[in-house]
Amino acid sequence: MRLITFLIAFFNLMPAKAIEASDNAYQFSFKSIDGRDLPLRAYEGRVILLVNTASHCGFTSQYKSLQALWESYKQKGLVVIAVPSGSFGGQEFHTNAEIKSFCDINYGRTFPMTDKTPVRGQKRHPFYAWAETQLGSLAKPRWNFHKYLINRQGVLIDWFSSPTQPTSTKVRNAIEESLEK
Repeated sequence: MRLITFLIAFFNLMPAKAIEASDNAYQFSFKSIDGRDLPLRAYEGRVILLVNTASHCGFTSQYKSLQALWESYKQKGLVVIAVPSGSFGGQEFHTNAEIKSFCDINYGRTFPMTDKTPVRGQKRHPFYAWAETQLGSLAKPRWNFHKYLINRQGVLIDWFSSPTQPTSTKVRNAIEESLEK
C-alpha cells in the first residue's frame, strides 16, 4: 500500500490538494481574441467548457461540435470558450486575426475565444498549471482540443481528452448534470 501511495504522489496522479472555495477558476483571466479582458469571473454561475484549440489539427472539425453545444446549451447556462494555442505541433495561425477569421468563416463560431495562448511548458497560462494541481497530471492537455469542464461555482470538475467529441454522450451528460446543479 505504501508503494501505491508513493507512486501516486511521485507521478502526481491525484489532485495535489483539496479544492478550497476561494481557489476556483474565477481567479483566472484571459485576453479575448479581440484583445479585451476575458475574466472567467464574468461567467460566474454558468457552466464553462474550456477547450484548447488549433486551426490546423486533425481535431479542428470539433469546432463544429463546439458551436453546436454552444447553440444547444447557452440558454441553459453553458459557456464554451476556445483557447487557441500553438503549443502542440505549432498547428495554429500566427495572428489572432487569422485565427478568428478562420473559425468564423469555416465554423460559424459565435462563442467566446481567447487570444493565442500557450497551454503547456514554462510559458503556459496559469489556468493550465492550476488545472493540473486540481485534477492531477493525467488531466493536463496532451494535444489540441483537450477539454475542461467547470461547474457553476467555478470548480474544475472534469476533463476530456482530445479525441473525445464535444457532442459525445459522455460530454453532454457531464454538461447536463452540471447545468442541473
